[in-house]
Amino acid sequence: MRVWKMMDSESITQVSVVTRFFRRLSQGWYIVTYALGIYHLNLLIAFLTPKVDPGLQEDMDDGPGLPTKASEEFRPFIRRLPEFKFWYSATKAIMIAMACTFFDAFNIPVFWPILLLYFFTLFCITMKRQIKHMLKYGYLPWTRGKTIYHGKEDSGKVIQVK
Repeated sequence: MRVWKMMDSESITQVSVVTRFFRRLSQGWYIVTYALGIYHLNLLIAFLTPKVDPGLQEDMDDGPGLPTKASEEFRPFIRRLPEFKFWYSATKAIMIAMACTFFDAFNIPVFWPILLLYFFTLFCITMKRQIKHMLKYGYLPWTRGKTIYHGKEDSGKVIQVK
């Protein structure tokens, strides 16, 4: 109950609009939903990919990239699609999909289980390829948490000064 007191009328309106949109998508609009899913998958792949592909960097040397050997210097992971542009593009795509649901021309009757199966197959194949690329060139597009530094081991000897 406290949560609803903290939310203003604008937030409640936004939640209501998004809820109505997803309820409307569940009643049809499979092509719109499929196109939105494919676009979001494309954004995710661009978000997880480095700006300079290490496989192509071996052929050309025109800028900083990821280190491929332990002897190379550390270079930070630079995304092909920065986080802000990722969220901005995803939000824009949802707004366009919302607008498409207002026109019956986009409500094409299709057998939705085929689209769902095709989407999951495409997702699995694409992510498998992306994970193999990450493992091959040794990069992770996310951090593993805070680095913990350890000091020297204690020798166990106590030195008393008199």
